[in-house]
Amino acid sequence: MTFMKKTLAASIAVAAASSMAISTAHAEISDGEVRIGYLADMSGTYRDLAGPGGQTAMEMAVADFGGSVNGSPIVIFSADDRNSADVGANTVREWIDQRNVDMVGGLVASSVSIAVTKVLQENNGLGIVSGSAASSITNEHCTPNHIHWVYDTYPLANGTAKAVVEQGGDSWFMLTADYAFGHALEADVTSVVEANGGEIVGGVRHPFPTSDFSSYILQAQGSGAKIVGLANAGADTVNAITTASQFGLTQSGQQLAGLLIFLNDVHALGLEATQGLLLTTGWYWDMDEESRAWSERYFEEVGRMPTMVQAGIYSSTMHYLKAVEAAGTDDPETIRAKMAEEPINDFFARNGSIREDGRMIHDMYLAQVKTPEESTGEWDLYEILSTIPAAEAYRPLSESQCSLVQN
Repeated sequence: MTFMKKTLAASIAVAAASSMAISTAHAEISDGEVRIGYLADMSGTYRDLAGPGGQTAMEMAVADFGGSVNGSPIVIFSADDRNSADVGANTVREWIDQRNVDMVGGLVASSVSIAVTKVLQENNGLGIVSGSAASSITNEHCTPNHIHWVYDTYPLANGTAKAVVEQGGDSWFMLTADYAFGHALEADVTSVVEANGGEIVGGVRHPFPTSDFSSYILQAQGSGAKIVGLANAGADTVNAITTASQFGLTQSGQQLAGLLIFLNDVHALGLEATQGLLLTTGWYWDMDEESRAWSERYFEEVGRMPTMVQAGIYSSTMHYLKAVEAAGTDDPETIRAKMAEEPINDFFARNGSIREDGRMIHDMYLAQVKTPEESTGEWDLYEILSTIPAAEAYRPLSESQCSLVQN
């Protein structure tokens, strides 16, 4: 039985038991149900890093919580946003208007997340962004109606770009996805590279998504930069690295810096192509015993080890449900405040807390992809080199443009 079936069975059982009357225990739960919407790219560029696997992670959290909160069944709706801001915004608008969804989770493409969080603010909803990278989501695009959970472009730049410059990679060419996420990552990387004595010697922005990277890789080769920074993600990153290999970019002396590399990307490309790659991650399945235990359960359901986004979806859903249970309501303002009151220390997050701008800060990690000789199994892909403490990883509140922050 899948987690969704278990969840539905639990929901039906609870609903049947309470069909005669709404008990006092969940009188403050709107419609007598906790309704969660899972919105993500289920079929395109970002399918493997979140997608159906992220929905499974959410279903695991609901099942582990028991399928209900204080007697109110938990119901999950899901939709494919097709990486379209319009599709995402319209879906969430319909969920709120027609299905009274209490919380929207998942949220991968940054352009979709920014559009959706505006809809949530207009309708007093609540969103937890787990897949998006743009740091602007809790900076200029912050709202009192969403939380950003897993990672963003600021620690990616502070981790990977800083480490590469310190190792001598002081001239960069940026290959950037032409939308909110890519722009944010490019800006953060530029700031870090220049602050550490390096320079950006050129760059090009590519449409999202892109399958043919030939002309972009040729421009990168022609720039003479030591480092070609990939400010893209998912299938775009895989295609860019594959094309760079075909064109002999690294063989000619240049180095690739993947600014947002996911576990599924390294697995898809293989260690021969990715060995030695530095990356910053919010979590890794083989970090410790607790991470391994949850990941092995996930593997039994999906047949793949989870990405940091999929793990973060479980973590954020569980924290949300605990807040609803403790508060005795699913009111968005109350729940966001309750979530911010409680620290987050679970198999996913170490030293986690939610700031007033909605950023969930937690320890991040600088990792390096193992060589084929170092790897002991199909998913033994990373070596964790160092920890970036939560307090240092994310944009300081003193630099924030968020309207919720009192500078």
